[in-house]
Amino acid sequence: MIIRPRPQGWQLLYILRGSIVPAVAPRVLTITVLAIAVSAFAELWHPRGIERVSVAPFTLLGLVLSIFLSFRNGACHDRWWEGRQQWGQLIVQSRSLARECHALLPDDPALRTRVLRLAVGFAYALAARLRERDVRQAAAPWLDAAQRQQLQDRANTPDQLLGMIAAELALPLRQGRLDPYLYGVLENRLAAMSGIQAGCERIHATPLPFAYTLLLHRCAWLFCVLLPFGLVNTLGWATPVVSTVLAYAFFGLDQLGEEMEDPFGTEPNDLPLDALVRTIEIDLLDSLGQHPLPEPLQPCDYVLT
Repeated sequence: MIIRPRPQGWQLLYILRGSIVPAVAPRVLTITVLAIAVSAFAELWHPRGIERVSVAPFTLLGLVLSIFLSFRNGACHDRWWEGRQQWGQLIVQSRSLARECHALLPDDPALRTRVLRLAVGFAYALAARLRERDVRQAAAPWLDAAQRQQLQDRANTPDQLLGMIAAELALPLRQGRLDPYLYGVLENRLAAMSGIQAGCERIHATPLPFAYTLLLHRCAWLFCVLLPFGLVNTLGWATPVVSTVLAYAFFGLDQLGEEMEDPFGTEPNDLPLDALVRTIEIDLLDSLGQHPLPEPLQPCDYVLT
């Protein structure tokens, strides 16, 4: 995710880090070169019939394309924002689990430590699962040897970690040290964390319809390629400038939609899962009284991962 001060004045014209320019520069450059070639051909050779080409059809096509791009980007932003809400809820549920473990299990610090370390491992495992990394390796530092062995035969590591937390909390319940109603309070936290996992997996595994994305991508290219032919009769040598600006706008919107469609990826505008996981780690270790605490992740070149 891009973290930087809001640009002002002339900064709007030359800022590259954090912008979409590096991602779309090859496509925009292609349209610029094409527009220069079309302008040169029209101005130097004056082909017959060029005066009949009107910009009106391109105006209509650009209007329709911009509407559809706005719909797609709105849907992609909704996915991005829902993903951020899910992880915000995970932070809330993790803090609540830590608070309730301290309140309901005050005489068993070892159990609290095991439960909250498993909760940190769950956050790391979920982030790794969403980014298609090694899930077991991500969770391993927070587990003992026996717990790591339990994960070998399970495909859904985050769900297994929640099951291990439930098993740990069931021990004082069976021993009569925890009232069944209070155990239900803790179980509700685990159910909420499981729901967050399912919500994130739904976003990750259900992209927007491919045919819809492909149609918009093709139309953006078609519009930008044909645009210089529609503008050259009216603008002449100014055609490359207008074509470049419009190509930047349409290709930029298309690229932003692609990046936000999967909010859990590693593109600059995706969610900073590593930083969110580190927040959970700091809060839960602090609740256990462990020091020194790890430092929060900071943006590198204005990008927070």
